[in-house]
Amino acid sequence: MSPVLAGVLQLLALIAALALAYRPLGDYMAKVYSSDKHLRVEKWIYKGIGANPNTEMRWPAYLRGVLAFSAVSVVFLYLLQRIQGHLPGSLGFSAIDPDQAFNTAASFVTNTNWQSYYGEQAMGHVVQTAGLAVQNFVSAAVGIAVAVALVRGFSRSRTGELGNFWADLVRGVVRILLPLSIVAAIILVACGAIQNFSGIHEVGQFFGGSQQWNGGAVASQEAIKEVGTNGGGYLNANSAHPFENPTPFTNLFEIFLLLVIPFSLTRTFGRMVGSLKQGYAILATMATIWIGFTALMMWTEFAHHGPAFDIAGGAMEGKETRFGVGGSSIFAVATTLTSTGAVDSFHSSFTGLGGGITMLGMQLGEIAPGGTGSGLYGMLIMAIIAVFIAGLMVGRTPEYLGKKIGTREIKFAACYILITPALVLIFTAAAMALPTPGHSMTNSGAHGFSEILYAYTSGANNNGSAFAGLNADTQWFNSTIGIAMLLGRFLPMVFVLALAGSLAEQKPVPATAGTLRTEKPLFTGLLVGAILIITGLTYFPALALGPLAEGLAS
Repeated sequence: MSPVLAGVLQLLALIAALALAYRPLGDYMAKVYSSDKHLRVEKWIYKGIGANPNTEMRWPAYLRGVLAFSAVSVVFLYLLQRIQGHLPGSLGFSAIDPDQAFNTAASFVTNTNWQSYYGEQAMGHVVQTAGLAVQNFVSAAVGIAVAVALVRGFSRSRTGELGNFWADLVRGVVRILLPLSIVAAIILVACGAIQNFSGIHEVGQFFGGSQQWNGGAVASQEAIKEVGTNGGGYLNANSAHPFENPTPFTNLFEIFLLLVIPFSLTRTFGRMVGSLKQGYAILATMATIWIGFTALMMWTEFAHHGPAFDIAGGAMEGKETRFGVGGSSIFAVATTLTSTGAVDSFHSSFTGLGGGITMLGMQLGEIAPGGTGSGLYGMLIMAIIAVFIAGLMVGRTPEYLGKKIGTREIKFAACYILITPALVLIFTAAAMALPTPGHSMTNSGAHGFSEILYAYTSGANNNGSAFAGLNADTQWFNSTIGIAMLLGRFLPMVFVLALAGSLAEQKPVPATAGTLRTEKPLFTGLLVGAILIITGLTYFPALALGPLAEGLAS
């Protein structure tokens, strides 16, 4: 079987698996967030944290819950790393330096999971399980909660109430993320991923020296890493390491895990707003971009430009031979179009245009399908922009799902789409202008610029993947990327929740002959075009200096 055919068959199998899971998982999540009943374990949690799950919140109160919980999480995770040397199960590792502890705390709380350290050489079992793994669950649940709040803004009328943040948070963890992760972890263990709490031990002799490895609860963290679109690996090689991702089957299974909730949330959206066709329109937009990017990535990486590529069957540098070009290309697109950031290959070793595709996927805003929750609310913001553009074309007030998109709503949406590009471009310009950050670049020229641009694109968009050529463990990068991650996560949430509150206060507007039919293919095409044009106008100059220049020169 040719490598190209193998890659295409993997893609078709993945699409089939996602299609089978779409309806039951989407309907189940809609029931979870629409139910007024609480499980016994949930009641214990509410009692422990002193929350009343039946109290409805307006958007400022919902936002305060998000920010307060996240702030406490940052402080807790920071302190846990700083006292690591005094904790049991630390494997002899000392406390994490202040700048790296701040970066890691910000990273895992924001669902970014950017790592400027070697996991197996820095973090003990307690920090990995009680710190990082816990944040993998709750940060993903926060993203889903904010998305559900925005959906309630569309579905409710004449009220500013968006639900209860604490109830949404707990239900997301207990009823969705935890069950899926348990099943996924069992499958990964059965397929060869490790799951233990062993210490450091030597493995064989290599060129006169020994290699050391430590065990860990790898399979369980790998499961929530992908299910929650987190991405932080137990080991530095991430999902390229055989302890985390042993076989081609587990590789495809992990891609399925990181895509299944974001895609299925479009069904949840359709259920909650009372129109499955609206959910299908959002799904079609996400799927069009994802399949298009995957096809383009496979074409660039399979293209033969010399005898080495002919022999290998594609651009194999930086890719695992057990996954090949096809599996690596599908993984790279999936992880950068979501906010996962897990990698099974080095993106820096992709072709010039291939590396640009991974970067562009993040710069779209990670909305195809995006992260758990963040992808859905990001796509709904772009839908509002699209109906606003359509309204300008025909000279009428835009409407979406029976709600008028007025001056206030479009300001919130505009602020949302401007925040992340501003963070990416400002920090990249500062890093290139100052002398010290440039010393961290492994390469010069266009590829070196791509390393810096990729790092801030990954951080501000809460992705977490790296270009693998940048030494980011410096005070400058730990601090600035940490700030970019925090601002890139929580400033957009402010405008999402403010928009949700504004929509919930409106009364429904009846559809007329002039209303744009947002469940039709025409709107899907308009939405795809708006996303690509807005992203292109924003990032094209920067891309032209990096991956485009490198790709055209090769």
